Amino acid sequence: TLFPYMPPTATGLPEGVVAHALPPGTREGVNDWGRTGYGGPCPPIGRHRYFHKLYALDTVLPDLGKPTKAALEQAMAGHVLASTELVGTYQKSR
Repeated sequence: TLFPYMPPTATGLPEGVVAHALPPGTREGVNDWGRTGYGGPCPPIGRHRYFHKLYALDTVLPDLGKPTKAALEQAMAGHVLASTELVGTYQKSR
């Protein structure tokens, strides 16, 4: 799930959170399947990496609707104060 904005007061997301239960003010973008929401890992056979990125910005971005990753990265350009990344792996045997 792509979250173009989460309020600075948000300290986390509970496991399995659904769109209507996100922190007030949170905006949701389009995922790799072209829709909002989390679909879970669904790779082809083999080991795959999943990237979770978090950015601190010096501004609140305008409402971009339901942006793609590329549109969000373009809007964030020049506003990133700090970022971090968590990489998880998932393996599907068949």
